[in-house]
Amino acid sequence: MSRADAGNATAVYRPLWTLGLLRSELLTTLRRRRTLVLLVVLAAVPVLVGVAVKIQTRGGGSSGDGAGPAFLGQVTNNGLFLVFTALAATLPFFLPMAVGVVAGDALAGEAGAGTLRYLLVAPAGRTRLLLVKYATVAVFCLLATLVVAASALLTGALLFPLGDLMTISGTSISFADGLLRALLIALMVAASLLGVASLGLFVSTLTNSGIAAMATTVGLVVTVQILDQFPQLHAVRPYLFSHYWLSFADLMRDPVYWHDLTRDLGLQALYAAVFGSAAWARFTTKDITA
Repeated sequence: MSRADAGNATAVYRPLWTLGLLRSELLTTLRRRRTLVLLVVLAAVPVLVGVAVKIQTRGGGSSGDGAGPAFLGQVTNNGLFLVFTALAATLPFFLPMAVGVVAGDALAGEAGAGTLRYLLVAPAGRTRLLLVKYATVAVFCLLATLVVAASALLTGALLFPLGDLMTISGTSISFADGLLRALLIALMVAASLLGVASLGLFVSTLTNSGIAAMATTVGLVVTVQILDQFPQLHAVRPYLFSHYWLSFADLMRDPVYWHDLTRDLGLQALYAAVFGSAAWARFTTKDITA
């Protein structure tokens, strides 16, 4: 085989090998008992919210008193609003906690178990392995969000009526349009978690303890959200990755208000670039034999 043929064979082999590595990593992550428990907990949150609202309305109470997550007051009129309510309820803690656990364990868990060095013996390369790990966490962000949305949609359909719904702007849209917006909101929430995924992956390169990496990532997520509540930090708050998380509600306006949505996407891209680069710099120079 000539050198050119060998080069072409390598160029074809590497992408196929990368896809195989990604598939293997996804299956390994999703088969872990910890991951399955996290998904079950996320699926249970909309059920608990829906049942609580149903019990309250049967008891003569009202869910429209302004308390609770966004859209809670509209759930009894249209079960589709449970999707928006569940995402608003899980986004501040449950979803970022789940992503932080998976991202924090991505590399630190491999290092602690002694399997990281064996992964790098194969022709993966540290950069390719890091990209595969990040892609896996990003897929989990999407999967976790869709689990919440699907559980909420099913629960809402079983407990409450469905039909046309009212937007924040006061206009009426069809149920099909509402479903489309629910999907867009789920995708937006998943994208909003990419900053946490990048931060968790960077933390995962700093230690060989999966538990330490997971705890640190979740702790940082909680700390950032606490800081985001202080008006005195108004100059810093727009740069915290959680600041625009609830901007997905603007997708329920007519027309859609894109200002905060685009700011959120830009901020998540910035965090992905900064902490992704930091993770690459750390991981490519890390001594994995220690």
